[in-house]
Amino acid sequence: MPRDNAQSRAGLSAPVRPYRAQRQFAKAEPLYQRALAIWDKALGPEHPDVAASLNNLAILYHAQGQYAEAEPLYRQALAIDEKSFGPDHPEVAKDLNNLAQLYQEQSHYLKAEPLYQRALAIREKALGPEHPDVATSLIGLALLYATQGQFAKAEPLYQRALAIREKAVGPEHPSVATWLENYALRLRAMDRSREAEPLEARARAIRAKSS
Repeated sequence: MPRDNAQSRAGLSAPVRPYRAQRQFAKAEPLYQRALAIWDKALGPEHPDVAASLNNLAILYHAQGQYAEAEPLYRQALAIDEKSFGPDHPEVAKDLNNLAQLYQEQSHYLKAEPLYQRALAIREKALGPEHPDVATSLIGLALLYATQGQFAKAEPLYQRALAIREKAVGPEHPSVATWLENYALRLRAMDRSREAEPLEARARAIRAKSS
């Protein structure tokens, strides 16, 4: 699920996040809508804070599977951020990633792929090839390929993303266990159980140590 876009730019949305985290969407929606209306009136419809609020509302709809409601909001936020920051800014990459996830969940793979690729290229250039956000883009693209059975494309992306993640958070972080498990699942899907087993064992060891 996408994350809040530019949380620091949309401080009015901060009190809403506990509702969304607890999946109390009916309580969260009017508060996000109010925040959006306030930013829009105070700052104008093309301000980055408006884009952040649009993204937050889109994420809320996305979480409920209301894709038709989420898509135009994601697109509007993307257009604002491209105009505000330029087409190669990390904020634009976040917007692209959000929209790509939306399409991927609807099996619109041909729409999702170029968005993931563009987000990855932006992050590599702007943040460096070993930044954690680069790993996030790599995983998104890897999952997209794996879902379509394109394991030869997915595998090197998984490997690179895992290496970046381990370097960023340490080899025994719980998120590393999650990524190891995901990678192992894809290996098993390719009938490569022997390669999957040590990854699964390592993931279990990480979880045992952190529990």
